[in-house]
Amino acid sequence: MELRQLRYLVTIAETGNLGRAAERLYVSQPALSQTLRALEGELGVRLFDRHPGGVSPTAVGRDVVEAARRTLAAAEGVRAAAARVLRVGFEASGAGDLTSRVRAEFARRHPEARVEPKRYDWGGETEALRAGLVDVAFVWLPADLAGFAHEVVHREPRVVGLPENHRLAGRAGLTVMDVADEPLMWTERAPREWVDWWAVNPRPDGSAPKWGPTNDNVEEMLDQVADGVAVCFGPASMACYYTRPGLVWVPLVGAEPLRVALAWPAGSANPLVAAFVAVVRELSRP
Repeated sequence: MELRQLRYLVTIAETGNLGRAAERLYVSQPALSQTLRALEGELGVRLFDRHPGGVSPTAVGRDVVEAARRTLAAAEGVRAAAARVLRVGFEASGAGDLTSRVRAEFARRHPEARVEPKRYDWGGETEALRAGLVDVAFVWLPADLAGFAHEVVHREPRVVGLPENHRLAGRAGLTVMDVADEPLMWTERAPREWVDWWAVNPRPDGSAPKWGPTNDNVEEMLDQVADGVAVCFGPASMACYYTRPGLVWVPLVGAEPLRVALAWPAGSANPLVAAFVAVVRELSRP
């Protein structure tokens, strides 16, 4: 069994179609079908059910595909360790200026290593860590970090994003109830607990937010806010890292601050992970 075969297997599962999988993998469909049959023969099980619309994994196939994903992620981790690369996950503004300060100090102490930043969309840094796509991550809480070593390393207040011509744009600060009647941007890509925390749901009076349009990433969110479609909540660092015409940021008063955790696989044998954690601990001390 080769990593190439496992990569083929995962791609077939993701596309649900041998033709599309072959195109993505830059191989011929007959060659891909032959590889799949050979792998099923080697394992002694049928991995996919064939039907007119394509293929779908069998019950055993789903388990094998998940195991293949973990194996491929582990192989990427081995390659990264051999290349002295540390993959660091984060979303949007990460842990504010702590993120850049840590990378700079880590590079100074470990010039032989290279930090490879990996930005993910809402809540995606946690899944990337779980899938082995990153070695360590700055995670916006709340998040499910069961099975990972983690500690809170950063806190920052929240802000409200408004179109610049909004009636509240000139205020020195806003409470959640000040914008209770404004449509609020949200996402379906993150866990519900995460969405509700950011939306302050329920509100202090027990009411629910007025849900506005959904978005898949920070750029989509801010574009819609600047267009006057809705308002959004974000961390204060977003006001520094994400500025654009038509958008203003106002402090959100009285809301729980964002907590950012540094998380990494418990018992990681990668010495770069331990070194990075040490730098974060040192620079995040009050």
